[in-house]
Amino acid sequence: MSLGSVITAIVTPFDEQQRVDEAAFLSLFRYLIDHGSDGVVVCGTTGEAPTLTAEEHLRLIELACAERPAGATVIASTGSNYTAHACEMSARAVELGADAVLSVTPYYNRPNRRGLVRHFTEIARATAKPVVLYNVPSRIGLALEDDLLAELAQVEHIDYVKQADNAALAQIDGLGLYAGNDDGFARALDLGGCGGILVASHLAGEQMRRMVDEPENRAEIDASLKPLYAAMSVTTNPIPVKAALNLLGHRVGGLRLPLVEADEAELEVIRKALTDTGLLR
Repeated sequence: MSLGSVITAIVTPFDEQQRVDEAAFLSLFRYLIDHGSDGVVVCGTTGEAPTLTAEEHLRLIELACAERPAGATVIASTGSNYTAHACEMSARAVELGADAVLSVTPYYNRPNRRGLVRHFTEIARATAKPVVLYNVPSRIGLALEDDLLAELAQVEHIDYVKQADNAALAQIDGLGLYAGNDDGFARALDLGGCGGILVASHLAGEQMRRMVDEPENRAEIDASLKPLYAAMSVTTNPIPVKAALNLLGHRVGGLRLPLVEADEAELEVIRKALTDTGLLR
């Protein structure tokens, strides 16, 4: 099945009491689909999953699946460094209606190759929906190398990879390729990949949609968005994108500790990027 090309890793809005703001979440979801996104990843890193309870996590997946606009894809981020928990969350997410699950490389305990194969194989057995592997060595300290990805591609239901290591962007036989970084999106498309699981698409979704639909203009559009990509990395994700959304009038609130809101210097970088790209007037 096709999961779409422009997939936004949607933020989790909080109210002033740090509770999940379900109305704001659904409003943002609808906005994203109306402005270039084919679907969303719910409760990923950008959605502050490490700070969500299991109940909050599953509730957001349930909301997204129940209220999704027609044609929108919901990918549930259900990864864990405990295989049984990842399997349970993946199975629950699919029961709630998720179209696919995103599963990150196990962090902190950093299993060896045999452990990684066992881990992802068990997750694939827990669901009949596609599994998207998530390779993000900058956060994990452990990479899924190309030969291991090729081995995992032989496992039933392991169908895609979100590649967040730009240096390793490559087509792997049997796996659909998604860029895991905004600044790798154009290259993934040029390589014939499926698209990207993105953050800047919260803000410039229509321009990023054009990168899919207008390949002849892709390089030019990508170059025009580089200041925005850089601003979204001025400090730890999702601090910048939440600040940007709030500046643009979206009600997404603050962050849960240990993440803190952007300081004045960071806000100035974000504000300038939004202004320079014509998003903030």
